[in-house]
Formats: sequence, C-alpha cells, structure tokens
Amino acid sequence: MSDLSQLARSSTAWPFQEARALLDDRLKGTVPDKGYVLFETGYGPSGLPHIGTFGEVVRTTMVRNALKVIAPDLPTRLFAFSDDMDGLRKVPDNIPNQDMIRPHLGKPLTAIPDPFGTHESFGHHNNARLRSFLDTFGFEYEFQSATDWYRSGRFDDALLRVLAHYDEVINVVLPTLGEERRKTYSPFLPVCPETGIVLQVPVIERNLAAGTIVYQREDGKKVETPVTGGACKMQWKADWAMRWTALGVDYEMSGKDLIPSLELSSKICRILGGRPPMNLTYELFLDDQGQKISKSKGNGLAVEDWLKYAPHESLALFMYQKPKAAKRLYFDVIPRSVDDWLTYIGKFETDETQKRLDSPAWHIHNGHPPHEDTHLTFSILLNLASVCNSEDKAVLWGFIQRYAPGASPTTAPILDRLVDGAVAYYRDFVKPTKTYRLANADEAAAFADLEAALKALAADASAEDIQNAVYSVGKRDAFPELKAWFKSCYEVLLGQDQGPRMGSFIKLYGIDNTVALLSKAARGEALG
Repeated sequence: MSDLSQLARSSTAWPFQEARALLDDRLKGTVPDKGYVLFETGYGPSGLPHIGTFGEVVRTTMVRNALKVIAPDLPTRLFAFSDDMDGLRKVPDNIPNQDMIRPHLGKPLTAIPDPFGTHESFGHHNNARLRSFLDTFGFEYEFQSATDWYRSGRFDDALLRVLAHYDEVINVVLPTLGEERRKTYSPFLPVCPETGIVLQVPVIERNLAAGTIVYQREDGKKVETPVTGGACKMQWKADWAMRWTALGVDYEMSGKDLIPSLELSSKICRILGGRPPMNLTYELFLDDQGQKISKSKGNGLAVEDWLKYAPHESLALFMYQKPKAAKRLYFDVIPRSVDDWLTYIGKFETDETQKRLDSPAWHIHNGHPPHEDTHLTFSILLNLASVCNSEDKAVLWGFIQRYAPGASPTTAPILDRLVDGAVAYYRDFVKPTKTYRLANADEAAAFADLEAALKALAADASAEDIQNAVYSVGKRDAFPELKAWFKSCYEVLLGQDQGPRMGSFIKLYGIDNTVALLSKAARGEALG
C-alpha cells in the first residue's frame, strides 16, 4: 500500500470514510465478481436535471475518487441511470407544445413525442439534457437507459427472479399500501400492446415456466404477456431492487425522503438473491423559510441560478459540507460558499499531505485544485461594486489592477469569474436592498479620526497597516466593542449591515477614495 493510500485511510474527510467502509465492510478488500465496483445515481427524466441531480452525482463522484486513492488497483464505474420507461402521469408545466403530450399520458417517456422537436422522444430529449448537464461539470460516468435495459433483455434474468418470488415480493410490499391499492397491486406493470400505456392492473395468473403473467384490463379482457423483453416494467420499489440485483450495484446515495423505499427495496433485493448497495442517506435542502425544497413549488435554487453568480466549484463545496445535515439552499448562501472555496484552495498549496486529503478542496478538485496568486474574496468584490454603485465589470477591474498591477482577466481567470458573478449578484440582490443611514455624533467623530489616520499612512500602505488604523480608531472612540464600530462602518459607508475586512477593502478601493467617503460621513452627509 502506498504512503498516499495509507494517509487516505486515516483521513477524517467523509468521502474517504465512506470509501474505507465500502472497501472493508462490503468488498472485503476484493474485486467483485463482475470485475469492478459499481456506483450508481438515478435520474427521473420526466423533468430536467436539477440541483439535486448535481448534488447526488458530485457526492458520489467524491466517494468514487476517494476509493481510487485508497485502492488504486480496484476498477470502478459510475452509472447515471435514467428511469425513462416510467409512464408519464401529467404534462409538465415548463414545456412547449403541451397539447402534443396530453394524448400520450401513461406511456413510457421514451414512447412520447418530443415537445421540443429535437429528439425521437421526450425521454430521449431529457436524457440528452442530463448528459449535457453532467458533461458541463466534467463528471466521469456512463449513461444507462432503463428502456434499453428492459427492451434488450439484459434485465430478463432479474425479472424472471421477481416472477419466481412473486408472492414473497408482494408480501413485503402489501403492508405498506392502503386497502384499495392492495387489491390491484402487482410488481409488474404491463405495457399495453394496443395503446402503449404502462398499466396498473391486477395480475390474475402467473406462468413461471413460460415467463408470463395474465392481467385483466378495465374492460374485463384477460391478456397474457411476457414479463421480459420490455413487455412489462416494474413498480418503483421493486424496480429499484431488481436493478440493484441485475447490475450488482455496490454504492448508491439517496435522500432522506426515500428511507422507507430504501428499506423496502433492500428487502426485495435480498429476496431476489441480490445484495443491496451500501448507502449514504443525505438530508434534504430547505428554502429561505426553512421549508423543504420542492420542484413543483419552485421554492428552491436551480443550478443555473447558482452559476449565474458563482463557479460550480463553490456549489460542489456546498454539497460536500455536512451531507447528512439539512441546509438552507438559497441565494444568500452563495457569497459565503464562494469565499470558503477560495480559502480552501488558497491553503491547499502549503498544506501537508494529510491536511490536503482532509481538505474539501481535494474532493472538489480530485486532488488537483487550481492555484492563482491573486485572490480577492467574493464579499470584497461585492462591496467594491456596492460602494462604486457600478454594474460595469471594467470599473471593478480598474480598482483591482491598482491593487494588484499584474492581475488581468487573462492572468487571473478565477478572479475574472468572480468579478462577473459579483456584478450580477450586486445588481440582483445587493443594490435593491442597500439602505444608507447618517452617522450619529460619535460615529461622525470616529470617521473624522479614521480619515486623519488614513491620510497619515503612506500611499502604498499594506492592508494590514490599514486594518490596524481602523482598529485603533474603533478602540479609542465611543464604541462598546469593535463589532459595533465595524457595524457602523458597514451601515454608514456601505449601506448594509455586514461587510468585508476593512483593511483589505480600503486597500482595494484606495485610500484617497475612502478618505472622500469618510469626509462626507463625518460631515453628516448621506452616502447613498
């Protein structure tokens, strides 16, 4: 075992802990009979990929990458599995040509026309969107389609196992259903050969030797159909178990809301002779009011919303942190997540190997985070845009290049991305809520003192020298604590109740420009 593998085994980072448990407890240190370790993520293509899709794939990828370090000779694969044979129950609100879809409700997604007119079916269109979505972030995965697996016969053996253990399977499921549903429940959903609709109908006969079932339609007609070859699909919980069994899935994450399904599917998997995968149950996201995020309610934050303001690596950090804890996922978490990401990649260069493996930066960037000499926090850029009242990227870069003469969009691409995001975030969230207040007498005197202190500094004074001057004024003037002094600076000078480290901000904005602000504030003038 290499030194890196040994260090990884002792890492406190949760992906390494998950990988270690997978290797030791499930795999017993050996290669599975199928020749590789299989990770899986699921996707329901009745809607477009969303932030939960990103979270599940990025977290699973982190565990997979961690396993590659601990056991570098162990082959791994990641399947992004699309449940595209599900019957579409309702027309989505966010698609064009909805009248085109209505006559096809109930059919598998891959048998419904594409309302966008770009692919052979609605399912194929959304599958393409999924692949494009995952490719955008550079994920390494293999796309898998339920329709392909069912129709190609690759699920046939597992489907026949369900038929052979039919009574055992339904006896696990029936106690979880209401009285009426129990009367018609079957793990098999026949696809009507006449209408193409996925049917929920009672199964009245089974023929194990022939591999068929007989079901009764609403009109009373009895129909015999094979359970193989795509003539039937499975009900959700039985489908999940059947898939685990057929594919030999070793690791799959799922949300807290699926715990009952996970437990039931695990029982079915064992009945079929399979072994349920190792699972990490993650908590669900909450909106700004603390309510569970719902795609139908639209009360959450979409990936494209986040990417409008910040790099996807900062979103990956948000997903990395405490996956088993419920977290608010709203616009106001973005600046902190960006700045935390910058801190982690900034420290990575000088960290010793063990600390690197423990760092979120290792898992976000698979051990190779970017390095850039010029780092300004997202918060400082927001405050620069705020005090300049500017949505012009060039204006911000003018200040940045005085602060760091060698920096440019070309030499500092990370910073350039942050400037774009800061301008957009300022325009959409900061500018509409800015409220300046006038300085009271004590504050006006303090601002006059700070004005004098800054004038006494050299033009090239460091951010630390400036910060010391700010501290000095706050300590000797009429403030109960430094926190109150800084709050005064933020509210009077920046028009907000929170702000940046003042020394760094003044260094960026310029001493002369800051002196002009302080002079107005000391005279009792409003800055907004």
